[in-house]
Amino acid sequence: MARLFGTDGVRGLANDELTPELALRLASAAAVVFENFSSADDVRPRAVVGRDPRASGEMLEAAVCAGLAATGVDAIRVGVVPTPAVAFLTADYGADFGVMISASHNPMPDNGIKFFSAGGHKLDDAVEDRIEAAMADADFARPIGAAVGRVVDATDAGARYRAHLGSAITQRLDGITVVVDCAHGAAADLAPLAYADAGATVIPIHAEPDGLNINEDCGSTHMGKLQTAVLEHGADLGLAHDGDADRCLAVDSSGQIVDGDAIMAVLATALSTRGELRDNVLVATVMSNLGLHIAMRDAGITLRTTAVGDRYVLEELRRGGYSLGGEQSGHIVVPGSGTTGDGILTGLLLMEQVAATGRRLDDLAAIMSVLPQELINVRVADKHAVAQSEKVQHAVTEAESELGENGRVLLRPSGTEQLVRVMVEAGTADTAQSIARRIATVVEAVGA
Repeated sequence: MARLFGTDGVRGLANDELTPELALRLASAAAVVFENFSSADDVRPRAVVGRDPRASGEMLEAAVCAGLAATGVDAIRVGVVPTPAVAFLTADYGADFGVMISASHNPMPDNGIKFFSAGGHKLDDAVEDRIEAAMADADFARPIGAAVGRVVDATDAGARYRAHLGSAITQRLDGITVVVDCAHGAAADLAPLAYADAGATVIPIHAEPDGLNINEDCGSTHMGKLQTAVLEHGADLGLAHDGDADRCLAVDSSGQIVDGDAIMAVLATALSTRGELRDNVLVATVMSNLGLHIAMRDAGITLRTTAVGDRYVLEELRRGGYSLGGEQSGHIVVPGSGTTGDGILTGLLLMEQVAATGRRLDDLAAIMSVLPQELINVRVADKHAVAQSEKVQHAVTEAESELGENGRVLLRPSGTEQLVRVMVEAGTADTAQSIARRIATVVEAVGA
C-alpha cells in the first residue's frame, strides 16, 4: 500500500482522493499522536488551523476542525494565510501543533493537508508514519461534555505575522518599486502589505482570489505576466509567489527571471560577507543548477545538497545549525527568521540587498551563471516502478557517460503527482534538450 504522506503532507484531488472523511480522520489521528508529545496533562491541546483560498479549503477546514474537536483538541482557526504564517503562529501562540490546508502550486481542484509540530517545525518521516498508523485504529477516544474541543477564530493572526516579517530586515525599502504576483493565493493581502510596511512602492497583480482562480496562469509557476508587468511599470524588480506563499521567484528590471538558485547565491554571499553564514555553508537540493555549485565554490562557500523537498533542506539546516538553505523552485529557508520556507520573507530579504547595496537585481544575480537545464515531466501509472526500471536506468547511465564532467542527469519520481521528472544539465541548451527528450521517451514507453 502506498504511503499516504508525500514530500509535503497529504495531497490529492479534493473531494475525490482527499475527502472530508479522510481529512477528519487524519486530523483526529494527528491529535492522538501530538497529544502523546505534550507534557501538559492538565491543559487541553491546541492546534493552529490555516488554509489557502481555494474553494475546497472551506470544506476541508471544517472537517479538520471537527476531527480535532472530536478528539479533545482546541482549534485556533486563522483563516486564509500563507503556509509559513501557520508555522510562525504555531510557535507564537504556543500551540501543540499546526495544520495547513493547501496544495501549494498545484491546480485549484487539488488540495492538501500538512502538519507542523510545536514550534512550527515540519514533521520527520517517523512522526508522519505514526499519524498514518493511528488512522488505522478502529476507535479514537471520544471526550464528552466540557472535554470536547472548541473552535475559535484568531482575529490578530495577520497582524502578528506582519509584525514578524517586519522584524526580519533592518534596511528600509524606500525608493524600490516592486510588482508582486500573488497567484490569487494566500499572499494576496499579506504580501503587498508587508512590502509596503517596509517602504516599497507595491504594484500587486493576481491579488483577487475567488476560490477558483488560485495559480491559474499566474504566480511562481507562470512568470510571463509578471515579466511583462515589470517592464510596463518600469519597476526595479518583480516577485512571484505560489498559492500558499512559501515560494518566491524574482524578475529583474530587464524582465529576466531570477530563480531560487540565484536568490540563494545573492543571500548567501551577503551573509558570508557579513560573517553571518554559519560555517560558510549553504544548503540546497540536488535540483540546484551546477552554476550555483560553481559560484559558491568561487565565493569560498560550501554547498551541501539534500534530497528534493524543503523538509530535507530543513533537516540539514537543523542538523548543522546552518543559516540558509533552499530550492531552485523558490523555497528559501532562513532559520534565524523562520522554521520553513517563506516567500514573503524571501522577497523582503532580496529587496533589502538591493536597497543596502544600491545595485540592480540583475547585477547582484550575475554572481552565478546558469548551466543550460532541461526538465521534462512524464506522466506515468506507477512513478516508482518506472523510475527504477532497468531500461530507464540504462538510459540514464548512457547519458551520464556521454555528458562526463560537463553536465549531469537527475531522474526522480515526483513527491506529489504520478510523474517522473527528467532533468538534464549540459554545456549547451541543445545538448540538454536532446538528452532529456531521449530519456523521457524511454520513461514514457516503460510507463505506458
